[in-house]
Order: sequence, then C-alpha cells, then structure tokens
Amino acid sequence: MGAKNHAIILPDCDKEDALNNLVGAAFGASGQRCMALTTAVFVGDTHKWVDEIAEKAKSLKLGDGKEKDIDLAPVAYKELKERIVKLIKTAPGEGARVVLDGSDYVHPKFSQGNFVAPTIIDNVTPDMTCYKEEIFGPVLICMRVNTLQEAIDLINNNAWGNGTAIFTKSGSAARKFQN
Repeated sequence: MGAKNHAIILPDCDKEDALNNLVGAAFGASGQRCMALTTAVFVGDTHKWVDEIAEKAKSLKLGDGKEKDIDLAPVAYKELKERIVKLIKTAPGEGARVVLDGSDYVHPKFSQGNFVAPTIIDNVTPDMTCYKEEIFGPVLICMRVNTLQEAIDLINNNAWGNGTAIFTKSGSAARKFQN
C-alpha cells in the first residue's frame, strides 16, 4: 500500500482558504495518515504561492502531541524518520527546490525525538523519487502545470492515491475534475 494524495489549485480559488487547508492537510498528524495531502498541483501562476505556504508552515509548533497547542508531533519511529529524511535529500539532486527543509530539525526539549519539521519541495516532476515514493511524513510536494487537464492527467497517471481535492470557485472546473 501507499498513498500520494493530490490537490489541484486553480487560480480562481480563494487563495487564503486554499493555503490554510493545504498546510493543515499536508502537515496535520505529522503527515502520518493515509489521507494526508502529499502533493499540491499548482495550475498557472498559483505556483507563486508556494513561499506563502512555507511561511504558514513555519508557524506550526512541534512537540509532544499530548501537549496543548502542538501542531506536529514526532514521526512514529526512528526508521521512518530516516526514510523521510532520505527522500527529502534526494530532491535537490534530481532538480527540485527544497523551499522549507525540516529534515535536520532537533527539538530543544526532546533532542532524541523522531522529529521532522514541515518540509516543502517545489518544482517536482513525475520522475523524481520524492514523487514516486510515499513519504509518510510532514512533506508537501509541489508540482506545476499549465491547465486543469494537465493536472487531471498528472493525477490519473500516478500509481498511488487514496483521494484528491480541487480548490476552485468554478462549478464547471469542479465537475470536469469530478468526472
């Protein structure tokens, strides 16, 4: 089993709503849920919003998940953290840009914890390791396309996926996506 859940972001969407939801869907539960949104597919100029998502993600608090006001707890076990870090580290060598790198995060109170801070990887293409494999951690993969149809084709050509989403105000775009 594996998952690579995608969301399409169209230029007509409510930008603030989309950015907030992307952060919550990608990083909630430290990305360790089968329905985590792992891949944002930016259509047209919406890719210019990636740095704003990174700013929002930087504000998330990491710590003991049982404590109040904690957004991200550590990942489940040491080997998972090692795998997540390894996949993040493949991205630059394959041509992606790591916008926000949480792979080396050490929590000041829990230095031995399996923490990975929010990570955002941009300019990802379908041939990259970080896209082909499930990461199962707090990592958002960002891809760019020109049209809704390209976004749909990208999603449909991926071997993994439990769910998809679209951010748009257009009923016709939503229907096309749904169909």
